[in-house]
Amino acid sequence: MKYKDGFLVLSKKVYHFCGNKRPMTLKDFLVQKEYYSIPLKKTKTNHFALQAKINGVRGYFILDTGASNTCIGVDLADKFKLISEASDTKAAGAGATEMDTRQALDVKITIGKWKWYNLHLVLFDLSHVNTALLNHLVQPVDGIIGADILEKGKAIIDYKKKRLYLKKKIFLY
Repeated sequence: MKYKDGFLVLSKKVYHFCGNKRPMTLKDFLVQKEYYSIPLKKTKTNHFALQAKINGVRGYFILDTGASNTCIGVDLADKFKLISEASDTKAAGAGATEMDTRQALDVKITIGKWKWYNLHLVLFDLSHVNTALLNHLVQPVDGIIGADILEKGKAIIDYKKKRLYLKKKIFLY
């Protein structure tokens, strides 16, 4: 057996042992590195979905690594206690282009135990997204968790175990 930096190396496989001498799982490793583990649900359309809170209000979202920003349906601004304002940005995606958007600033998002403050959210009409989901008998969503959150949270997605890992944010005052 060969050890390197606390890891056991066996035929090109690396194992790190927990205190009880069992191989450390990805979840064990990431929790040790101060990541929060968030369960994902795989939909019939092969999207990952999850629960999140916007300004303390629970919502249902799809995770979209290709979406540059986290978005909320413009019709849900009141539900999520958002103060929206006009935006010059045009949205595109999922077959729709040049969609008008609004924006909300200073938003709080909570995903599992992970929290982020002062988030900038994009609001636009998600009816085309929800129509496509409903056509496949999938629950409509309140919004989309995009790459901005994944980047802020130093995200790791475990596709096999259906888990999203977001790194604990250290607040410096």
